[in-house]
Amino acid sequence: MSNPLKKLAGQTAIYGLTSIVGRLLNWFLVPVYLGIAKFTTDQYGIITEMYSYVAFLVVFLTYGMETAFFRFSTQEGHDKKRVYSTIIYSLVTTSFLFIAAAFLFDQSIANWLKYPNNTEFVTWFALIVGLDAISSIPMAKLRAENKPVKFAGINFANIMVNIGLNLFFLAYCLPLFKSGETNWLINTFYNPEIGVGYVFISNLVASGVKFLLLLPGMLEARYGFEFLLLKKMFIYALPLLIFGLAGIVNETIDRIMLKQMLFSVLREKETLSQLGIYGACYKVSIIITLFIQAFRYAAEPFFFAQEKEKDAKEIYAKVMTYFVVVCATIFLSVMLFIDVVKYFIPNEAFWVGLKVVPILLSANICLGIYYNQSIWYKLSGKTKYGAYIGVVGAVITVVLNFIWIPKFGYMGSAWATLICYASMMFLSFILSRKHYPIKYDLPKVFFYLGLAVGIYFLSIQIALPVGVEKYGAHTLIIIGFLAVAYFLERPKKVVI
Repeated sequence: MSNPLKKLAGQTAIYGLTSIVGRLLNWFLVPVYLGIAKFTTDQYGIITEMYSYVAFLVVFLTYGMETAFFRFSTQEGHDKKRVYSTIIYSLVTTSFLFIAAAFLFDQSIANWLKYPNNTEFVTWFALIVGLDAISSIPMAKLRAENKPVKFAGINFANIMVNIGLNLFFLAYCLPLFKSGETNWLINTFYNPEIGVGYVFISNLVASGVKFLLLLPGMLEARYGFEFLLLKKMFIYALPLLIFGLAGIVNETIDRIMLKQMLFSVLREKETLSQLGIYGACYKVSIIITLFIQAFRYAAEPFFFAQEKEKDAKEIYAKVMTYFVVVCATIFLSVMLFIDVVKYFIPNEAFWVGLKVVPILLSANICLGIYYNQSIWYKLSGKTKYGAYIGVVGAVITVVLNFIWIPKFGYMGSAWATLICYASMMFLSFILSRKHYPIKYDLPKVFFYLGLAVGIYFLSIQIALPVGVEKYGAHTLIIIGFLAVAYFLERPKKVVI
């Protein structure tokens, strides 16, 4: 029983080397942007908004083919090489058409985004999205072939190029230029008028490097294109595409709506400032998302591989319990040390938004639980339910943001996110009981979550003065929480 779980834990750790450690390094670019480069709240609002669109477009351009690749390459009667080749041909074609359209209509798109003088943003991001969409399947192939080390190496190269260029432009060139110093590097590569655009340029070069590293694997797609096979995969993936788009609406529409709805009542700079504050504080809560992403990289192929085992459902249930323990621990660690964590944002102008952090952490835990549950409709082939749930969540998100943004600003967006993900979690659980029942250990799941939230609220009531005593007490509380979890799970003889 423990062997497959240990294998999952090991692969999660390797994938996490880039998904958590690597993205944590990206996470620490926020102090570079706000501390060294000294981007203002409205400048950071531009970055927040543009990446909200990117998340949506990447899902649109991959149209559920990652999961379709896992499904069809493991089913009998389908040639793995032909499946891979067909998907690669399809993604290359659609991504090229998307990039061409962006170049042709760059000014119109820039006008719609309210950046009429920055058409380069449109072309840069079109290339980023296109390259990332094509790269997604070779990366999925590495996961399916159980090559987490190579997967991690390519991802890490992508991350380091992005971070390196950000540091070069914003931590080296920008401060020296502002101080009046120049040299050959600054004169050759740095233009102060580009400003926040260097964040986007760094991302573009990093996406290009990742694409080139994966190119040899893409060239293996020489087994032709099979239209009927693509049609079958697209039918399977279409509900996942709808779900993916709905999921991105849930994740990013709040930032897009914040700008569009506040733009009519606030000046442009003030609107972008609100967006920047929310975006920066959202980054604080993303630490749970980083763990969830690393977990998903390993869990999805793992769950499919375990499907034929007798005790598969028991394994899925145990994975859920241990997943909740980790998420609850992260929640406690962030909130009990929020007085330290907030210095990750080195500009006090942003701290007014820290009140969204516990709400968004809770929302991300609900989302993580939902991702664990979602295996029921993927394994049963009833992916349409994933689309239904995603659409319900998207409707909740849009409606609540529409009602609450004018009244509460970004606080309304934070609460809308929590309600959306909690609703999706409960709806998925109810449907799974009928179509693919898994006996989750609900008493333990609720106990761990309730204990973590209870400890947090108790810490608010007993507000210790900031200092060694407070941090020492909070450290002991977290150790105590882990000790309780270890004591309850120890009979299972599985490492948490």
